[in-house]
Amino acid sequence: MSDLLGQVHAAAGPYLASLASRPVQDSQALSLLAELGGPLPESGDAAEVVERLLRVGTAAGTASAGPRFFHFVTGGVTPAALAADWTAALLDQNAFSKISSPFAHEVEAVALGWLKELFGLPASWGGALVGSATFANFTSLGCATHWWGFQHGVDTAEDGLAELPRMPVLSSGYVHASARKALQMLGHGRNSVTVCARDGVGRVDLGVMRRHLDSLKGAPAVIIANAGEVNAGDFDPVGELADLAREFGCWLHVDGAFGLFARLSPRTSHLVAGVDRADSIAADAHKWLNVPYESGFAFVKDQARLGAAFGMPGAAYLPGPGDPAGGYALYGPESSRRARSLPIFATLAAYGKRGHRDMVERHLDLAQQLAARVDAAPELERLADVQLCIVCFRAVPTGVADLDDFNRRLGAALLADGRVYAGTTVYDGKVALRPAIVNWRTTEADIDVFADVVLELTHKLSQEVGTRAS
Repeated sequence: MSDLLGQVHAAAGPYLASLASRPVQDSQALSLLAELGGPLPESGDAAEVVERLLRVGTAAGTASAGPRFFHFVTGGVTPAALAADWTAALLDQNAFSKISSPFAHEVEAVALGWLKELFGLPASWGGALVGSATFANFTSLGCATHWWGFQHGVDTAEDGLAELPRMPVLSSGYVHASARKALQMLGHGRNSVTVCARDGVGRVDLGVMRRHLDSLKGAPAVIIANAGEVNAGDFDPVGELADLAREFGCWLHVDGAFGLFARLSPRTSHLVAGVDRADSIAADAHKWLNVPYESGFAFVKDQARLGAAFGMPGAAYLPGPGDPAGGYALYGPESSRRARSLPIFATLAAYGKRGHRDMVERHLDLAQQLAARVDAAPELERLADVQLCIVCFRAVPTGVADLDDFNRRLGAALLADGRVYAGTTVYDGKVALRPAIVNWRTTEADIDVFADVVLELTHKLSQEVGTRAS
């Protein structure tokens, strides 16, 4: 065992040291993936297997923990979080309950308390550590479903949704696919959301939402507020949606996958003003908190609702939600759970409020640096204000008629090139790039490299387009 772990330790140092300068994706190394296949062996050699995984993985794996990965919204892994994640694998705790692991339970209790303190939320709120923002939305909207059923006199955890009307869900056009997936898994359907948007970008139309709520004639409903839209980092007006929720007696859920971290800086805290008036909040830890996958969290104002919605009665050998031997598996969707609280605990303990605030503010500066590079380049066009950590822009080279096709090809060329990584999206009907800056390793030099590569590939592709046209 120690020899196998020694192999991993020996590979870790060179790999981590290479992240600052290596390509995010080495396309030539992808041929190594063929070494992973073949029939299941009758027997094997563990040392050879670990050596093969390390050799192939360190060459062909996407360096998403590095400073030049701007695709999706993906953080890196702080040193404390990585060490704690190794510790979680070493100890292999089942964080089901106090009785399965008093240690894991206590670390989770502390980590949840610190997260609430970090975001300025009341200590009385309930919380659950889950695998992703999708599961955080699932947990939050599961509690909303239980609340909504209760308004109709039905315990949905006991009796399900049968014979109930469809649960009204309202949001802006910023509503994320993960919230729709959560509603899909909860039995409401991903198309159950009534979108109240005033433009093609998706900004909320409060007047339309008010009219929809009026039409319900007092029936309970759920409002989803989006804190940090994924294309440009925009925010719904959480406070105004909280006012509507209070006026009409709605459940207010805030999807703050990465935007919740705006709470950490005085420069951006106004973007999430009113979030403490929500009934539930979902966020990711493997984004801006920079802990390893898989890690998300949900907060619910009425903590009793978590146990009511996700308790697991009926097995004599398992504790129930009210049992002193119970634990956090009874307050979320997963039963058998690894101790994902350890990396969260470690990074919060090691770097504290100030360290995480400084990281967020440095990323705000880096996003403005990239925006300035875009604005200074005649062949680039910024499509949205930069409120947080995402810069949404496209290439607009002279003489190109079909800009959407050009930017699709630019996005594909960027990924194939591999020096930096960022994907395309569609913003207000235009194909665009939307790099997100949330990795603790990212520096000003990395931002300049990204801008330089984009300009280089734009120039190259525009020459190709001109050659074909002639």
